Order: sequence, then C-alpha cells, then structure tokens
Amino acid sequence: MKQFIVTLTLCYTLLSFSQGTQLLRQPTLHSDDVVFVYANDLWKASVNGGTAIRLTSDDGYETNPHFSNDGKQIAFTAEYDGNVDVFVMPAEGGEPKRLTYHPSGDFVQGWTPDNKILFRSGREAQPTMTNKFYTISTSGGLPEALEIPRAAYGELSKDGKHLAYTPITGWDAEWRNYRGGQAMPIWVVNMDTKTLVRTSQPTQERHLDPVWLDGIVYFLSERDYTMNIWSFDPETKEEKQITFHKKFDVKSLDTSESKIVYEQGGYLHTYNPSTGDSKQLHIDVKADLNFYRTKWDNVSASQLSNSNLSPQGNRAIFEHRGEIFTVPKENGTWKNITNSPGVADRSPIWSPKGDKIAWFSDKSGEYELMIADQDGQNIEALSLPNPTFYFQPDWSPDGKYIAYTDTHYNVWILNLDNKKTVKVATDRYAHPNRTMNPVWSPDSKWIAFSKQQESHFKAIFAYNVETKKTIQLTDPLADAITPVWDANGKYLYTLASTNYGLQSGWLDMSNFDPAANLTRSLYAIVLSASDKAPNLPKNDAAIVMPSNKEEDEKTDEKTTNKNDSKTVNVTIDENGIYDRAVALQMPARNYVGLLKGPEKTVFVAEAIPNTNGLKVHSYSLKEGKASDFAEGVTQMVASEDRNSILLFQNRNWVLTDAGSPPKPGKNNLKIDIKIKLDPKAEAHQIFKEGWRYMRDFLYVDNVHGAPWDEVYEWYAPWIDHVRHRTDLNYVVDIMSGEVAVGHSYVSGGDFPDVDRVQVGLLGCDIELVDSQYRITKIYNGERWNPNISSPLAQPGININDGDYILAINGSKLSPNVNPYSLLEQTAGREINITVNSKPTMEDAKTILVKPVSNERGLRTIDWVESNRRKVDKLSKGKLAYVYVPNTGGGGFTSFNRYYFSQQDKKGVVIDERNNGGGSAADYMIDIMSRELFGYFNSKAGDKRPWTTPIAGIWGPKVMLINERAGSGGDLLPYMFKMKELGPLIGTRTWGGLVGTWDTPRFIDGGRMVAPRGGFYDVNGEWAVEGEGVAPDIEVIQHPKETTKGNDPQLERAIEEALKLLQGNEFKIKPEPKAPVRWKRPEGYKSDN
Repeated sequence: MKQFIVTLTLCYTLLSFSQGTQLLRQPTLHSDDVVFVYANDLWKASVNGGTAIRLTSDDGYETNPHFSNDGKQIAFTAEYDGNVDVFVMPAEGGEPKRLTYHPSGDFVQGWTPDNKILFRSGREAQPTMTNKFYTISTSGGLPEALEIPRAAYGELSKDGKHLAYTPITGWDAEWRNYRGGQAMPIWVVNMDTKTLVRTSQPTQERHLDPVWLDGIVYFLSERDYTMNIWSFDPETKEEKQITFHKKFDVKSLDTSESKIVYEQGGYLHTYNPSTGDSKQLHIDVKADLNFYRTKWDNVSASQLSNSNLSPQGNRAIFEHRGEIFTVPKENGTWKNITNSPGVADRSPIWSPKGDKIAWFSDKSGEYELMIADQDGQNIEALSLPNPTFYFQPDWSPDGKYIAYTDTHYNVWILNLDNKKTVKVATDRYAHPNRTMNPVWSPDSKWIAFSKQQESHFKAIFAYNVETKKTIQLTDPLADAITPVWDANGKYLYTLASTNYGLQSGWLDMSNFDPAANLTRSLYAIVLSASDKAPNLPKNDAAIVMPSNKEEDEKTDEKTTNKNDSKTVNVTIDENGIYDRAVALQMPARNYVGLLKGPEKTVFVAEAIPNTNGLKVHSYSLKEGKASDFAEGVTQMVASEDRNSILLFQNRNWVLTDAGSPPKPGKNNLKIDIKIKLDPKAEAHQIFKEGWRYMRDFLYVDNVHGAPWDEVYEWYAPWIDHVRHRTDLNYVVDIMSGEVAVGHSYVSGGDFPDVDRVQVGLLGCDIELVDSQYRITKIYNGERWNPNISSPLAQPGININDGDYILAINGSKLSPNVNPYSLLEQTAGREINITVNSKPTMEDAKTILVKPVSNERGLRTIDWVESNRRKVDKLSKGKLAYVYVPNTGGGGFTSFNRYYFSQQDKKGVVIDERNNGGGSAADYMIDIMSRELFGYFNSKAGDKRPWTTPIAGIWGPKVMLINERAGSGGDLLPYMFKMKELGPLIGTRTWGGLVGTWDTPRFIDGGRMVAPRGGFYDVNGEWAVEGEGVAPDIEVIQHPKETTKGNDPQLERAIEEALKLLQGNEFKIKPEPKAPVRWKRPEGYKSDN
C-alpha cells in the first residue's frame, strides 16, 4: 500500500511538471519563435515546445522583449550599464547594443513600421504628463518624441497612421476587479488628425496592453472579472471577447504576422484569430540559475535587528534573514543558533538566568514560541492561541512568564510552568506606532504598558499577574508613553505630554505644524502611598557621632539590609496614584523613549531636528539631573542586570557599561557574521508569510470574500518555479491581488547588486537640427526654490534658448552620438560644454557647468509656475492657482506657499491632479472652508482693513482631479465635495482609500502591504475604495488639444471659476464712519 501511494505521488509530480516551466512572462512572437522573460533574463524557444535557450545573463533585469518586424532583432529594456535603457540584439543571440542613456527608465513597447524602436520614458515628465512615447533608430542617436504628450503602453498600427495605447501607467497592476479612475479604456488616435476613439467600458473595467493584428486592436479587459483578451475594430467600434479564462488572468500579449501569444496561468499560449485555435506552449528552462542556488553571504551590523542582551551583557542576540545570531562582547565568536533556512525566526530574547533563549518561529507553518538552551539546542515549541504575527516579547525577571503582543494589538502573558496563555489587554485603536509594549516589574508581579484611551491620548496601565487586576497609573489628561520600572520597584518612569493635542490625529494633516512643537517631560510615579518623592528637598546638617552600641546596631542593620537588597516587592496603591506622578528635572523637549538603567537611573532618548539618530541622556535620581550619554542612536536595549547597554550608533552596534558613555570605536561589537542562504526555501516561506499577512493584517477579517485557503493552493505550486526575486514578487503580488484591494504593493527583497552609473543632466530640452544639437528650452528653476539647481540658468553662464551644444568635455557631438552617452558619471561634477549661437565651432565658447542627477524638480516647478501664470492671464488677475502634489509634507508646503501668497485673489483653482496621497488633508479643507466674520480696521494709507480671520481666499473655489490622484488624493476631493466648496473638474480619481502601516518586512527585507484601515462614510457605508471620486464636470486630456500645448482640464476650471465669480465677487467692506461713543446727559456743561 505504501509503495502504491509513492508511485501515485511520483506520477502526479511528473504530470504536474509535464507542462513545462511556469512563470514565463512577457512573450513576444515571430514565426515559430517565442522570446520571453524568466528569472530576470531573456530566453528563446519554439512554439512547438522544448528546451529554451538563454539570450541574456546580466545581474540586472532584462524585460519587455519585442521582435523586430523582420524577426531578425530583439529590442528590450535592460540594466546592463547601471541604468534602465533600451537595448537591441540579434534574434539568434549575441552582444546587446545600448541605444539610450538618459537616467530615466526607458521601456520598450515595440517597433514602428519604419523599423525604429518605440519606447516609453518619463524623461520629460510633468505632473499630468508623466510618460510619453519616443522612437530611436537601431543606429543610435537622440530619441524623438511622438506627438502624443501622454502615453504609457501601446503600439503603432502597421501603416503607422494610428496609435492604440493607454495614457497612463497603473499604480497597482494586480488589483483585481478594480473600477477606479485608473481603469481606463484603450485610446486609438489618428496620428494625422488626432481624432480619438475609445473602447467602451460597460462595467467601468480597465483595459490594458493593446496590440495590432490585421487592423484590429487586441487588448486585455477585466469586463467579466477575469482578465481576458478582447478585440476592437476602430472602424466599426465592434468589440469581441476572444478568450474565456475563469480562474487565472491573461497577463500580457503580443502579436506576430498571424498569431497572438499571451501569458496566462503561469504558462504561455498562442491563439490564431483566423481559426480560433489556442495552444498552451510546453517550454522547459534548464540552466545554471546561480542567483537562486544555496550560498554564503556576509552580514553587516546594519542588517541586524530585534536586538537583545544576555543577563550580564556579555553576549548580544539578533535577528537577521529569519535566523537568530549571538555575538560576544569580547571573547569567542558569533553563533547561528537556529540554522533554519526557509523558516522565519524572529524577536529573540534571553532568559533572566541566561540559560535559555526564546523567539517566535513559523517552522510549523504558523508562528509559535520556541524556547531552547542558549546554544539553540533542546528546542521546545509552544503553540499560542489564535496564531498570527507576534511582537516585542519580555521575559519576567523570575523566569516564569513571557509577555508579548500580537497583530491585533493584544497583550498576552504566557505562563511557562503550565504553558497557558492569557490575554490581559487590548489597545483601543490600531495605531501604526505600536506603543503598547509590556515591561515586567522587578518582582515579576506586574506588567506595565502604554494604552490608548478613547480620547486617543495614551495612559500608563499596570496589570497584576496574581490578582488579574489592571490599574491606570496616569491621569488621562496627558499623553503618557514608554513606561520603565526603577530597579528598586518604588518608581515607574514615563514620558508625558500636555501639548500632544492635534498629534492625537496622527493621520490628519492638521498635526503637521503642532508636531514640530511637541514636547514631553520625564516623570517618576511613586507607586506606594507610603514612599516619598525621589526629589524631595534636602538640607545638610551636622553629623552626630553614634555611641559604640549604636554603631554595632547600625552595622548589624546594614548587614541585614544588604542581605535583603535583592528582594524587591512592588506595591501599587491605586488611591491617589495620579497625584504621585512627580516631574523630574529635565527641560521639556521631544523625548521619544526611555530605557531602564541601574537603580535610580533611567536613559532618555531625545529627537533633535535636523540630526541623525537620537540623543540619549542618562538621568540620575540621586543627582537630580541628566548627563549626555550618546548621540546618533537609532536602537537601544539594556541587559537584565541593568549594567550593560547595547546601542546601534553610527552604523555600529556598541555594547557599553551603563555607568559611563561609550568610547568611540572601543565598545563596538565585532560583526563578522556569515549566513548560509537557501533562496528556494526562502521563497516558499515568503509566499506563505505574505498569504498570512493578508489574512491577519488586512483591515477586515473576511479577506474581501476571497476563498483564502483555495487561493493559497492555486499559487503555492508556482513557487517551485521561482528562480529570481522578481519571479517571487510577481507571484506574491498576484496572490495578494486576489483580495481586490488597493495599496497591496509588493516590492524589494534580495536582488543582485547592480552598479549604478549616474548620468548627468543639463536641465534643458534639446533637438537635432542641421546635424547639431540645439537647446529648445532651459529650465531655470523659477524663484524661491533653494533645493532646485539649474545648470545652465545661473547668472554668468550666459547660455540661451536656441544655442547649440557642440561638444561635451571635448568630445564632439554628431547625429549618431547620443548626447547623454557623454554625460555618464558627470552628475554633481564640473564639466566643460562647448556652445555657440550657430551650429559651427567658429566663435564657440567652452563653459564650466555642473550637471544634476534629476530634472524632475526643474520640470515640475516650471509646469506649476506656467499654470499659475496661465490662470492669472486668462482670469485677468482674479484667480489664484494652487498645486497640491500630495497630502504629505510636500503638499502641505506647496499649499501654504501658494494659497496664502495669493490671498488678494477673488477665487482659486486648486489643482490636485497626480496627487500622490499621504495624510488626510483636513487642514486644507479647514482653511478653504473658513468663513468671514468681520474686519479689523487698519489705520494706514487708504485704510484697507484686515479680514477676520486674516488668512483666506473668500471667493469661489474649483478643484482639478484626475485618475492619478489617489489615497490622500482621493480623500481631499471627497471632503471638498462633501463641504460643497465648489465643483470637481477632470476625471475620476484613483480610488485607493485605505491606510497602510505596520505590515512586517519579509525575512529578506522585501515588502508586501496588507492595508490596515478602510474608509467608510457618515452613513456607515464603505466608500471611495475601488471606485474613486467622480468629477462634477468630466474633462479628458484629449490628444487633439494636448498636442497643441493646451490643458483642457485647467482651461475648463478657469472657465467654471469665472462663471461662479460673476455677480459673486468678494469686495471688502469699507471702514464705516468713525463711531461716536462719548456721551453725557444734557446739561453736563453747567454741572459743576
């Protein structure tokens, strides 16, 4: 029977792999040859199946392959030379040729009818035009832009007369069932007349990846809630569904002379439109894919996390890459005590006696608590209730308990004697900063923690493990954090703020300014009513010498006290506890954390603006003052005996005595750790971890209705085919996309090290004229932008629009020389450029300039200021223009800069197109919602009064929105509309209104976001997510207008604002006649 089962298993395994290698992506087809991406490289195979041959093998990624029209060449995007550029190579293999050099990414889309390569680039990006198409000859030279100012994915028709494309890139490609603003149709534009036709969207679904075959556009559509291939005839407008897959989406497609090739379910398929036949390709990839072989790697100090110390501080313990390491202070060597590739071992902690180590491990498939000898032997696995992710363990001093927290903000206590776990507290809100971290009292009877109250202010609580009683220790009117017990058990230290105020609205923009002024003070809570404050007044007096008998009695008493000094009993008297919080002598500052020290000593960490890391102070109760201990600290932990401190300082781990500051360079731990990696095992762990993260961290418990166990079974087999981190990210992203939620981004992880080669930029547009490169526009950085540098616009440079760049560092330019190829490794370095007002070297001048690494700031501020001037011109000075790029710090700054500097205007256009989100912009809404209450006169000149409030624009407001405004950029127009501040103009916003915080990193440093906070409206209905905010007046950026340099949305906003202004223009009330308030009764003059 056992042999029969083994035989069946073997047959199943062979059958499952008989279909070939999975995760072959981005196919391109010519005749019987297909080229695709796998393991970050390009491969070629026959559509009849068989073993693929490898075309590329660089450490960087190669992607977007496309056969040339004759099938002899392959254009693709690659990182060969430290930049993302266009390359071309022979179809049979060979050395790739680099064609582009600009530091912005260049992504191949296909070929033009005249055999040039079509690619997308953001090199000339402005906020509403982030990408456009360019063509480049296989001979090289300067790329030429297509006339269409905004394009992301697409192809030209065979005759070159039409372009089928999508105007924008999407933020979240794997978001299933998405119906927000970035779900756009296919645009088909006539390249001569710029007339436009678009595919229909009966369910507001998204359309992607258009390709041409025999005058028909084929594209991907999610109309039936699975991405399938559809066709569109631009002449008849007829649409047809071509494929009917139900479970797995079609991911990409391309066409040859007569067929379509596409990716679906992890495999490649071909489809013949003339016969309707489709075929799955059986292709095997067999090669030495070295990056996913088992290998040894070095571990640096900065890679170590979740540090802890042995009880006496002679050895430190860390987590890295799912392994637990210990490192000696002086003698011995590092140890890997887990040696478990493919397992996530996290958050280690040493037992108070030093004989045991505990950590969380997912070896069983769910996290458990592991307890082992300090060398990692004799492991005991303890299952925990409601398996999930766990944080911040703390071991009681008597060794009997471990307290910890979980995903859902619960505090648990595990009794190590009976192995029972009890939930003792739950935080009031799911705050991103997990401040509810339990710490044990010296007698192991209490845990203390900071807990949010309904007011959003935090208070310190203590829980007794014997009585099961919880006591609130601090007054709720201050925000108290980071409790630390004094070694004597008499005091509990905390940091508290009484100006926390708007900081309680951590998601709101209205806390930005108050955050800069947040201060906390250090307090000691006297726990027992019978104990005294630690800082009572002192007064020296004469010392009375005792008699011999008294001396003997005192000696006996000291001996007794010394013998009893290790016994600490913590007594907390609840009555009057709020009044026993004693302020200690430290000036109120932005203190952010405390750390335990020796008796009557506590370490205080301070955040100081514009400095790296934290400054740590050592506060002494005995001396009643603080002294500087260390600077540049980002992590710190103390040993159980409180005599040793481990700091991460200036990229080193520093283990020092608690009694004196660390000595630079002398207390550094020697980190020479090696780790053996098994990327294939890690891939399976990371996939399972991502699946658990979405199950446990998502903002609702139903995974949006996805059959989550089945989803795991669908995609887990794909991991067997992962041979690169890009493959793994791809599968994890598809899996997380099944939840149908925005912001579920997957990124990062262990990638090969690729040397970056910076390319300098001159801050100008250039074109090829008369075989020379002419400057068409210099971006001058406008005014009041100290962080933006314009290489050619500095006074004294004397270079103008229309001048020619003839040479760079002495190398002459020619039509076949791409100017950017001469600017490699020049960013931030002085170079010589030869320029002239005419295309000859005669009378040319050589000028020293310093290229920049990025022009985005130059181009953005040019766009903003051009819009402001346009609004001012078309409104005859009546309207202000305010651009809001995001709802984070940059948007806050831009709003304040432009809104208040134009308070003299009669109305305002708020432009939040391409708003990248951030916080909830309540501050902006509050400002724009201000009402006029009156005036204060101003006795100067013509007596123009102050309004009350002074700051504000009192006229009509309109807001511009588009499909690339999302998250906080969704909420801003939602609130603007709800407050009825004015009309929304443009296109539907992204529709990604969920919060993202605290999803842990994967073991290799990669990231997947499980959104934590969903938005619902005042009626109790989920809102905006997956839908976006619709405009009151829809205006698209029609290519017929944008190719002329017009902005249809902005122009319509000006028009609407001026309509609202008609008959409604705000005019200041003139100062009334001076009041007469002096009064007396008649006859007062004759009254003595």
